[in-house]
Amino acid sequence: MKKFSGMIVIGLLALFIGLVISIQITTTQGSDQGGLIPVAKAQGYLEDLKKVRAEKDAALEELNKLEERLAQIEKEKSDEDFFLKGIVSDLEKFKMAAGVVDVKGPGVIVTVDDPLPTEETSDGYSVIMLRYELLLSLVNKMKDAGAEAISINGQRIIVTTEISLAGDNVNINTVPTAPPYIIKAIGNPDTIESTLTIRFGIIEQMKSYGLRISIDKKEEIQIPRYSGIIKYRYAEPVEEEE
Repeated sequence: MKKFSGMIVIGLLALFIGLVISIQITTTQGSDQGGLIPVAKAQGYLEDLKKVRAEKDAALEELNKLEERLAQIEKEKSDEDFFLKGIVSDLEKFKMAAGVVDVKGPGVIVTVDDPLPTEETSDGYSVIMLRYELLLSLVNKMKDAGAEAISINGQRIIVTTEISLAGDNVNINTVPTAPPYIIKAIGNPDTIESTLTIRFGIIEQMKSYGLRISIDKKEEIQIPRYSGIIKYRYAEPVEEEE
């Protein structure tokens, strides 16, 4: 009976968290107004944007509180029930794999910066932004080396992450970024470093463009959770046949 009551409580809290997330989605969708607009309207949109951001911050704060409460209940109930303890353990693994929780562990920090300005290049010229696909290659090599979590300038890399040039910025998870790029990867530091620095490898390729790169192995790195909304429009789970 305790097992089912615990699962019911967890289910209710998960429902509340879902409601908070839906508030986030509601407040972040439909705010993109294209085209030219008068100054007065622009000021009105700015005020609306501030209000939406405040609502989103409040929703995120409530979400964090609910997640903390849910984690507390999960621990209490899992200590009482061995079966539920296994479910909670699997859930944590899935959360880490999805990138929706903060993680820490050994790994490397790679810093990538533009070459120093010369007479041929001005301060506004960025090699790494024009060659942003090198960041994609770097991330892929880290994954090949067994990296379990990766972030670039604080943006968690997950399955749906995009790295693309947008105007004068490189967008990562739709967030504008600029050099220097600090890439953190949790995994075996020696394996990741050797994979990146292998002869004719990605680091050597990046240095051929004059990029300044440093690699630091760390005993512990902290990587933040993915802070966006994960929304599937087309994919859905396959129901098992009875």
